[in-house]
Amino acid sequence: MRLVVDTNVLVSALLVSTSLPAWLVVLWREGVFDLLISAEQMEELTRVTRYPRIRERLVPALAGRLINELREIAVVVNDLPTLAVCADPYDNYLLAMASAGAADFLVTGDKRDLLGISHYEGTRIVTVRDFLTLNKRLP
Repeated sequence: MRLVVDTNVLVSALLVSTSLPAWLVVLWREGVFDLLISAEQMEELTRVTRYPRIRERLVPALAGRLINELREIAVVVNDLPTLAVCADPYDNYLLAMASAGAADFLVTGDKRDLLGISHYEGTRIVTVRDFLTLNKRLP
């Protein structure tokens, strides 16, 4: 199974170790699914984890560990197609990753834009809770 996980979910996992996003990261580390990543998302994750309001709540070593693991273990998707599907143009790269990487799921907390699409090509767009429930992986 192949997943694109929105940056907001990855950041949530870093901020609250007992959250469902954190459990999703644990499952990825255990090899339950392949996580797709792109250079664009790595840049976004690095940038967001440096925001002052995030840094004051985040242990920098945790962010560094996740970023290193993503570089080493995640499946890198290159040559993303240019899309104009999502109302938020900054989320189009996630749909492009899903398309180019043949993702089964795009997991997000973006209720306003991405979740409203629900499916893109062969990718189902769901919340963390919905993904864990569908796959019988709730903690």
